Parts: sequence; structure tokens; C-alpha cells
Amino acid sequence: MKFKSLIAAFAMVLGFSTAASANGLVRTVDSFDYLVDYSGSMMMTEQETKMPKMEVAKAVLNRITNAIPDLGYKASMHTLAPANELVSYGDFAPAQMEDATNSLQSDLAIFGRKTPIGNGIAGFAPAYEQMARPTAIILVSDGLNNVGIEPVKAIVDNNIGACFHIISFADEAEGQATLDEIAKLNDCTVMVNGVDLYKDDAALNDFVQKVFYAGLANDALVLRGVNFAFDSAALTDEAKNILGDVAVLLKEDGNAVVLEGWTDSVGSDAYNKTLSQRRAESVKAYLIEEGLAADKLEAKGMGKSFKYDNSNADGRYLNRRVEVVVK
Repeated sequence: MKFKSLIAAFAMVLGFSTAASANGLVRTVDSFDYLVDYSGSMMMTEQETKMPKMEVAKAVLNRITNAIPDLGYKASMHTLAPANELVSYGDFAPAQMEDATNSLQSDLAIFGRKTPIGNGIAGFAPAYEQMARPTAIILVSDGLNNVGIEPVKAIVDNNIGACFHIISFADEAEGQATLDEIAKLNDCTVMVNGVDLYKDDAALNDFVQKVFYAGLANDALVLRGVNFAFDSAALTDEAKNILGDVAVLLKEDGNAVVLEGWTDSVGSDAYNKTLSQRRAESVKAYLIEEGLAADKLEAKGMGKSFKYDNSNADGRYLNRRVEVVVK
């Protein structure tokens, strides 16, 4: 089995359809929505760029749209204040999304146009319920002057069932506090500064990768779901189920592979080198139990990983992983 074919097969094992894999990438969400704060405060000047926040937000959204790989996503776009649907749910079409983004104005009235984030989310809940799972809702807001239902209450009460990612244009503590409360709802949330995405290509590409897809690094495939608890090399039941299917694919493929174990950044280099080796050995031992030849498997501890953000619990969990490299 060729490596790219093996990638496509792994994509199915790890929870993605074959349509969701291309060029060694697999999508990590099936659908997404741009939820844009269109209130008065977003018409105010952003101090670093000296542009209206909405103008910066438009540029960022267009750059994100053009950075998303073609992996068969479904998508939609909505605004808050007023609540409106700009792009109906359907196949992601970058040109259509750009047109909708460009239609947003940045010179509307500032005063008298507060932000009903919670009301908007509650109003869009039926539409979100119909979106293919997993779903990402990308909230673009400064969080200021929120009125109506509290956003967290709206999300919880309406069982939105999606991961909220936040592009923050907050320049006041009040607004950031609102966005922080939304971020606390999901371990999967990625929160970024909107101006950083505007200025920094690396930051923007990192955001797109974290939200939309997983891929190969030096011909390595991340076994999503085969992660470990802190300071542990024990396989979870979920990991064993995934590895059982992976074993079938590896036996069909017949190639030798390296199982690379990784840790998060907590602890000494020496300790983590040993722990990462134990994790790789755990995966190797289980694959042997599933019938793979030991001489086709090499366990290699790589030590600390910085592939994902070690500053938060979700990133550290993702770093505690095993990757497969076909020799």
C-alpha cells in the first residue's frame, strides 16, 4: 500500500471520511461558521493598525478563507448586531465567503448598536444543530457592550454542541472577560488576537491548522485519539480501539514503521525522553498483541513536543501522543 493510500485509510480509522483527506492532510472539523460581531464598537479604530476593527477583521477572515485547504468542508456565515445570515449552510466556496466578507461595512454608526452575542447565538442555534459534526464556530468580536442573554447561558441552554474559536479584537478588560467566559466552555477552543493574525502569516497559518486540519510532519501521521494522561504511558480504551484498526491497516501495508512517542513540555528533558520512550513502547506492545511482527515496529522516544501549545491543558494533551512514520 502506498504511503498516501495508507494516509487515506488512517483518515477513515481516525474518524474522517476519505473525502476529508488530501495531500497528506485530514480535516478535523466537518463544518464551520463565521460568526461576526457587527456592532458599533467594531466600527471603532483599532489602535495598533489605526484602522476600524471591522476592516481588520475582514482582512483576517479573507486570509483565513484562502488558507483553508480544500478538504470538503461545509460552511456558513452570520453576523451579530444585526443578526443576519450572509452565507447559507452548504459546501464551502471560498469566493462566496470572500464576497460575503467584503460586503461588511466598517463605517456604520458606533453609538446605539450594542452586541447581543447571546441572543444571536440562541437565534442561530437551530441552524447550528443541522451542521455536520464536528463543527467549529469562529467568533470574531471585541466582546464589548454585550446586551441580552449572557453568551455562556445561551450556548449551554441551547446545547450548541460545537467548538467555539475566538478571534479577539478586545481592547478593554470588559470585552476580553466576555470572550474568556465563552472560551472556558470548550477544551478545544483556540483563542487568538485578531491583530496578530492580521500582521503575522505564521500566526494565521497556525490558527487555521489548529482549527481545520491535521497533517503530516516529516511524513509522520499523528494517531489522533491515541494520547496519554499526564505522566502516564497507559493506553486508554479509546486508544486501544483505534490501534486495533490501525494494526489491520499496517498488516495490509506490510511496511516497517517507526512509532514516535512524545510528551508535553512539563518536567526535565531527561525524564520526558524516558517517558516518551515508554509511550512508544506501549503502542508497539499493543500492536504486537494485535498480530503485527515485532521486527516491523520500532519504538522511538522523542522527548518534549512543541507541535501544540504547551501553555494550555488542551495543547499539552495533544503533545502527549504517538506518531507513525513509514520507513
